[in-house]
Parts: sequence; structure tokens; C-alpha cells
Amino acid sequence: MKLKRLVYILIFTLGISFTSVAQNRVIENDPAGMQQKMLKTYPNPASVVINFSFQHGYDKTYTIEIYNFIGKKVQEIKNPSSQVKVNLDNFYRGVYIYQLRDKFGSILESGKFQVVK
Repeated sequence: MKLKRLVYILIFTLGISFTSVAQNRVIENDPAGMQQKMLKTYPNPASVVINFSFQHGYDKTYTIEIYNFIGKKVQEIKNPSSQVKVNLDNFYRGVYIYQLRDKFGSILESGKFQVVK
């Protein structure tokens, strides 16, 4: 029981670190802090759907990946449109991490959203 809990804590910590590395890279590439987020997620917290809306820099070759709190990929959206609506019927309550990746698999942006049911 303690080992299982420790594994969950470790995976959650890695997920948070994973998100902060991508966010820090954006800050390092833009020392003046002028760069805006590429994706807007709303509503947050969400219960029925979560919307991803490109604010700028949209490219149809991007991929949006969504991970649950233990780091398991729960959804992948390849070649998204400029506005994406994700149905949350199959999502459990909790915190999810999203990553915007380019065609080479590099993380361009990441963030999190909460599902409440």
C-alpha cells in the first residue's frame, strides 16, 4: 500500500516537473516576457467540455496531448483546428496536463486544467 502511494506521488511530481520545464523554456526564449500563451483553455475548471483556442502561431501540423495526474496519455489530437472542443465524458475528476507539440515532437507549450464532476 505504501509503495503504491509512493509511486503515485513520484509520477505526479514528475508530471508537474514535466510541465514546468516546458513553461520555463518559453520564459528563457523570451527574457522580456512579451510572449503570450499560444493556447487558451476554458472553462477551467471544466465539467462537460474543455476548449482549446489558439491565440497565435496556429499550425495545422501541431498535436495536443492530454495526460492524467499519473502521467498516462488519455487523449491525442493530431492536426487540430484553431478551436478544439474536447468532451470530458470519459475523464475522471482531477487535474490534467496538456502539451502542445510541433511536428518534430518538441513541446511548444504546456499547461493544466481541472475536471470537476
